Amino acid sequence: MRIGVVKESDQETRVAIVPSSLRKLTKSGFEVVVESGAGLTSSHDDQAYIDAGASIGTREEALSCPHVLSVGFPGVEGMAKGTNLVCVADPFRHPDRVKACMDAGITLMSMDMIPRRLSRAQSMDVNSSQDNLAGYKAVLLGAAHVPKGIPMMTTSAGTVRPAKIVVMGSGVAGLQAIATAKRLGAVVYASDVRKSAAEQIESVGGRFIEVDGMDDFEDASGYAKPLTPEFIQKVNDTVCGVAEDADIIVTTARIFGRPAPITVPASAVANFKRGAVIVDMNADVGGNCESTAAGEIITTDNGVIVVGTSNLPGTLATTASMLYSNNLTTFMCSLVNEGEVVVSEEDDILVGAPEGSDFHVPGMGGVLICKDGAVHPKQTRLSEVVA
Repeated sequence: MRIGVVKESDQETRVAIVPSSLRKLTKSGFEVVVESGAGLTSSHDDQAYIDAGASIGTREEALSCPHVLSVGFPGVEGMAKGTNLVCVADPFRHPDRVKACMDAGITLMSMDMIPRRLSRAQSMDVNSSQDNLAGYKAVLLGAAHVPKGIPMMTTSAGTVRPAKIVVMGSGVAGLQAIATAKRLGAVVYASDVRKSAAEQIESVGGRFIEVDGMDDFEDASGYAKPLTPEFIQKVNDTVCGVAEDADIIVTTARIFGRPAPITVPASAVANFKRGAVIVDMNADVGGNCESTAAGEIITTDNGVIVVGTSNLPGTLATTASMLYSNNLTTFMCSLVNEGEVVVSEEDDILVGAPEGSDFHVPGMGGVLICKDGAVHPKQTRLSEVVA
């Protein structure tokens, strides 16, 4: 059982497997071939992989392995028919990637499709591990750009009041952002479309922003449902009103497989105070703030700084790679049965929870996207997109 670990694109600093994962992989019977230089941007040189038991090869040698692991989608060129490609393919936004794998006869397993509510899948959940780091880094970026201190300070020259931070959305990333902001000494307000999130927000030190008519807008997979335009407007008005005198606003709202919803319209930005910082965690999928420019940091006409840094986990490449590698290693080892990798149609992580279970999501399967030249039958929603 040979695994190939490829070097990512110039825009990606993470690596799929780090040296510390080699022991578990080799114990499960895997041989690992790492493309030379694959780990450099995450602080792992080739010698570290060799010392841990991997071999270093060319890109062609890594791609020729029967199992290819990466963070982003590496393309299918150089892979043989029947290769198992495991990565974050984002198939709903990039159906062309699925089609390319189907045409090449490659089995695609997309780690962003982990059925996150299954207890067995949580140690493999790359969304949670990476979002957690993104929420942490978002607050640090806001603190780095805001022109004032964060905690309350009492000095002989006077008292400095704590900064006010508003976190919009309180999933994994949002809760980490709240906790980080609180640790820095800020007064933190937070919102979410799930009323049940209030207790979680308060448990990490935030103050919940409640909106009239709020309910638990959450689907069976644990993601927020699309909201009506009327309720979105009500949420925007309420939360942006609270944020008018905030020093830092962190936006986290992300809907699986869809463009990010606008939660901070340009009209709201116009009412924010000069020097306020908006950190948009979803700049890569359209942005929550109407003023966001993906990959850029801009200042609006009224002096509001909008941070559109993409790939926040990649700014913490060493830690992010370690967590992603742990997720991927656990996943790959779970597929081993009697010395072989078995892509089983009975594995609910691969194909989704069975109908009738509390974890079943209608029309949506698990990690297994396509096999034998076709979209997996459980991926009925994806079949429509690819078609």
